[in-house]
Amino acid sequence: MKIGNGIEMLEISAEMMGAVQTIHPVLIWDDKGALLLDTGFPGQLPLFKVAFEKAGIRMDFLSTILITHQDIDHIGSLPALLEEAEGSIQVLASSVERPYIQGDKRLLKITDEAISKVEASLPADIPEQWKKSFISILKNPPQAPVDKVITGGDVLDFGGGLTVLATPGHTPGHISLYHHESKTLIAGDAMVVENGELQGPSPSVTLDMTSALHSLKQLLELDIDKVICYHGGLYEGNIHDRIKEIIKQK
Repeated sequence: MKIGNGIEMLEISAEMMGAVQTIHPVLIWDDKGALLLDTGFPGQLPLFKVAFEKAGIRMDFLSTILITHQDIDHIGSLPALLEEAEGSIQVLASSVERPYIQGDKRLLKITDEAISKVEASLPADIPEQWKKSFISILKNPPQAPVDKVITGGDVLDFGGGLTVLATPGHTPGHISLYHHESKTLIAGDAMVVENGELQGPSPSVTLDMTSALHSLKQLLELDIDKVICYHGGLYEGNIHDRIKEIIKQK
């Protein structure tokens, strides 16, 4: 979906554990190259190729990938995208998230206990080979080098300007982005859209809910027309009032 000049919300849908899951990475570009924010689940490179084609952007125009945080549905196809580009892509992330993305540290949410719970909850009708493959990915998640560390307040020279916002809580080094020209907040997992309504981060997968809600206060200083959430997609409405309501929920 075209959001504005040089910014597209992608829609990547695939069946996961018997249900279709849709995520919304964002593509931003200008005449110098294209920036992709987040890379979906493992194995979704073909879906990204289709999404790029729909957006009218060649895959070989992709020059930068920005990872908002370490979760496996955000880093999943990063190695495949880098391999496809044969080393011509620069990877950006926060300093806190960098060691997890690179595999220097274990992903915070992929504990032995979490893997056991997932394994026990898998539907019985899922093929055994698929189960083994899925658990193997959890135990050995994708990893790739981060070339450049970014921090809150940085302004990236993409699509007319992109401000980095430090929004810790969902993970310790989670970041969101603000696209100046379209007045679009790219929230990552700092917020979600459920049943058409903007909501705070999902409590079940947020490591520090207090910090996550506190992080949203800075967004009230921005002139926001649209919000893109990785889970739920586009939200347009009285955004400031809605964010104030979310913050009060703590």
